[in-house]
Amino acid sequence: MPKVRHRVNSLTQEREEKMVNSRICSHFDSFHEQIARMYPDKKKLSLGQIGLCDVQQLLSVIILQQKSMADTRFYVKVFEADYSAIERINLQLVALQTQYQKGQACQEPAHTDLDSGSCLDKQVAIKQLIDAKLVAIPGCQRLILNQGRCLIDLYLGDIHSSLSNTVAPAYQASYIHAWLHTSDQHSLDEQTLWQMAKLSSNAAMLSSLYMSQQQVNLAQVAGFTLTDISSTDASLKDCLLDARAAEKTSPSPASAQLNDEISQQERQALRQAQANGFQHYPQLPAKEGEIAVIGGGIASTHLALSLAERNKSVRLFCQDEAFSQQASGNKQGAIYPLLTPDNGTLSQYFQQGLLFTRRRLTTLIDEGFNIANELCGVLHTGHDERSRGRINRIISAQAWPKEIAHRVSAQEASNLASIDIDQEGVFYPLGGWISPPDFTQAAFDKASQIADVSALFNCNITRIEQSQGQWYLYQNADAHSKNGSVNEVKHGPFSTLVLANGRGLTQFEQSKLLPATGFRGQVSHIPARNELAKLTTVLCSHGYLTPSNDQLHCTGASYVKDPEHLDYCPNEQLDNLKKMQHSFENKAWVDDIDITGHSARVGVRMVTRDHAPMLGCAPDTHVMLENYQLHQHTKASIKFWKDNPAPIHHGLFILGGLGSRGITTGPLAAEALASQLCGEIIPLDMATLALLNPNRMWMRKLIKGKAL
Repeated sequence: MPKVRHRVNSLTQEREEKMVNSRICSHFDSFHEQIARMYPDKKKLSLGQIGLCDVQQLLSVIILQQKSMADTRFYVKVFEADYSAIERINLQLVALQTQYQKGQACQEPAHTDLDSGSCLDKQVAIKQLIDAKLVAIPGCQRLILNQGRCLIDLYLGDIHSSLSNTVAPAYQASYIHAWLHTSDQHSLDEQTLWQMAKLSSNAAMLSSLYMSQQQVNLAQVAGFTLTDISSTDASLKDCLLDARAAEKTSPSPASAQLNDEISQQERQALRQAQANGFQHYPQLPAKEGEIAVIGGGIASTHLALSLAERNKSVRLFCQDEAFSQQASGNKQGAIYPLLTPDNGTLSQYFQQGLLFTRRRLTTLIDEGFNIANELCGVLHTGHDERSRGRINRIISAQAWPKEIAHRVSAQEASNLASIDIDQEGVFYPLGGWISPPDFTQAAFDKASQIADVSALFNCNITRIEQSQGQWYLYQNADAHSKNGSVNEVKHGPFSTLVLANGRGLTQFEQSKLLPATGFRGQVSHIPARNELAKLTTVLCSHGYLTPSNDQLHCTGASYVKDPEHLDYCPNEQLDNLKKMQHSFENKAWVDDIDITGHSARVGVRMVTRDHAPMLGCAPDTHVMLENYQLHQHTKASIKFWKDNPAPIHHGLFILGGLGSRGITTGPLAAEALASQLCGEIIPLDMATLALLNPNRMWMRKLIKGKAL
């Protein structure tokens, strides 16, 4: 008898859950129907969502953009506090994929006309989400779907904190137009509603199944328009009773107008307060007009791609005869996160960067671009007691998602590598290697297909200047004038200029004091042979070693500060071998590492002291240092630096300092800078933007009253 009662209770619970899910899905579909009716011709539409209950919510957005609003670029911000939601979504995706493969899902009735996309449409949407590899990491992770037309940002963590630490967009066109509240687990209190309002357009729409009368009143005070979703679903009509009751006691038109004005003033005050508290790390957008980018590697071409997806005109100026002749020219580049025991801002950014790079890679490959790669994971082992202790502290300090990092035994390490490792370590399953030249070329080719993007090669820009608000670039010509001076070729005007030129980042007067240092790196090319050829994952220890590509492994790399030359160095070649011998002592396969062919490649990585990239407005260090002579070491000086905008070169931006893991961090840095240039909501929180700002080394000290 108890077993029967348990079975009945189980069936009842299951039926109730299905009813709730059906109600939520109907609400979601009705919301999207209304969006499609309200904004049929809008070129850019931003939506917000509180709570992520079901994978159908994501699939519905993807199909809505693709089938009903194909000419609209979607920006969807999803805020979820429960990290386990990601696991639930992934399980649902696998289940749906299995159903479609068996032909079962196509037989299920659609919720609405919007859900009547073909089975193929749904399968494509499911595949995009599966390929995106959703992982439960803190902060924002960006998905770019539907060939760049649908951007979904997943914010995981405390919802109020996520909203508070998201910088309001610079342009009104990027404000969120409508919000959907989908979960009774996330109550919309007054503070949360105002933070939503900070990111929203005036009278932005808000739809919810879970708001009390008090919350409805608070939402109206915050300036939201509560929607009456037309539906034949009785449960949906019931949920709107509170809102309709409020309508019966609605204020007079004059009073309503006053309330609207007050709410708009409050929103603007919130935005201004946030901007004032963050003006030492300025986030100004670009002016309208053509954008020039100096560079020819990962940073510059991926910035061009992100800008092209926003239909911007971009001109790249590359000093070499082709792309990837500098630091982005290695045959193989490892991608894996830089983790820290506290999982602080830098650690979180590397995880977000890893996921974004993977997503860019898989999308470009799906679109037919040829990019050599192997997402085979990265195995990290120590080479001495100190390094082993550091690795152990990192993996033990956090409950890392298994997809990001997990501990492996000595036997598991050997199994993963397919050669004898016999050491405990940490495995990064989503890591691997990518060909930087292929990745660079594919980004540019894609950009030039979808927008007005072009590149000028053999164009060594030697100086830049601003005149009447426009930027001009000067290239030395081959010929000299009659008086012996050097002839220059002038390029411009450009409304915006981005320096993304790697080792040349500090070559200009405006950027010469940027805190980035060049380090020479020689990567050795090793023939694949014997046991070494069996390697199936990237090894990272004292140095790194990749699986073979075109019968060659890459190992290295040397690390020489401010190099005098970039010629091949036999000593560095030998050092690269010794690193492997030191890391994996007495392993037979190490004897297969043959450096006698003297095959290697040398490049220079620009490295910052804190290992974080630089992106954002170019600091005007001349003005900053002048002000420093007048404002230092006092409470008044701290107030000065906090209360006044940091000096910048208007229209000049920095994207560099990517270091030795630029392929992991560069594409996301480029995407974030493109978002800033276009006045959008940047997919990084305030702590990350502060960490990556080019002026951070100075401002960290100045706002604390410390000496430079």
